[in-house]
Amino acid sequence: MPDTHNVISLTSFRQAAQAGEFLVTAEVAPPKGGDPTHMLKMAQTLKGRVHAVNITDGSRAVLRMCSVVASAILLQNGIEPICQLACRDRNRIGLQADLMGAHALGIRNILALTGDPVKAGDHPDAKGVFDLESVRLLQLIHKLNRGVDCNDQSLTDGMLDLFPGAAVDPQCPSWSGLQSRFARKLEAGAQFFQSQLISDFDRLEKFMDKIAAGCHKPVLAGIFLLKSAKNAQFINRCVPGVNIPQHIIDRLAQAKDPLEEGMKIAAEQVQIARQLCQGVHMMAVKREDLIAPILDMAGVAPINEPFVRQRHQEQEGKVSQVI
Repeated sequence: MPDTHNVISLTSFRQAAQAGEFLVTAEVAPPKGGDPTHMLKMAQTLKGRVHAVNITDGSRAVLRMCSVVASAILLQNGIEPICQLACRDRNRIGLQADLMGAHALGIRNILALTGDPVKAGDHPDAKGVFDLESVRLLQLIHKLNRGVDCNDQSLTDGMLDLFPGAAVDPQCPSWSGLQSRFARKLEAGAQFFQSQLISDFDRLEKFMDKIAAGCHKPVLAGIFLLKSAKNAQFINRCVPGVNIPQHIIDRLAQAKDPLEEGMKIAAEQVQIARQLCQGVHMMAVKREDLIAPILDMAGVAPINEPFVRQRHQEQEGKVSQVI
């Protein structure tokens, strides 16, 4: 493992978001076990192609390594993380403790999530916590950034400097519910939004025009690599709120190479999303190595100024951070 002394992080994702640049992020799952080699291998393929890499937090309530630790491992290896933090498994004490720990390790980007229900995952008899949900978690991060805890008591050892984001689902069947929740997340301090898998780009356009217009916060459209017609049918069957159009399923079914066709479809969707919003969030489960080729096919150039980590800081007064 790299030397972890004197790790000081810079955040190109925040800078790019605030500068109005077209943002590219991608999702990588933490390992199920103690060896992060495969996670790092996949994340390394994204260097210079994305502004930041999302590390999931027990996605679908399936057991994986702690997202804070996995994010810190990426950081050690020069890859800027977006650490997902879900309310399902922690009460407010645990959430605050993890946020303070993440900040101390140099992690700055946090995606605040409620979390998938326990019964959806591989430990259905576990007890869900849900002391907070995503809006209240955003409010909590705002307090920590002001130097107080959830009880408005001072943080005696320094305020945090986190860049919080939130999830959004433009395909939510309840338009009023979508509008209300988006507004609440904005008010609670969300600085960026990453969407669920987008299959209806007309709906995304309507969302951008009617709800997100004027919010001055980047929205990243979720682009998912479909590997086959069977994969698309599985998503339609098992992922709530997603409806892969039949013409996409037929296109995959008729293709000589369904995976290559899925890459072409994803590249086309990136090009559409680029006309509608400020970024894309790429999801290619177990094939994260194909994200860079998809971006090439879509005409998305490498990031001009990739994330830089200063491993050895010589300025006086900097505190060594050790995992």
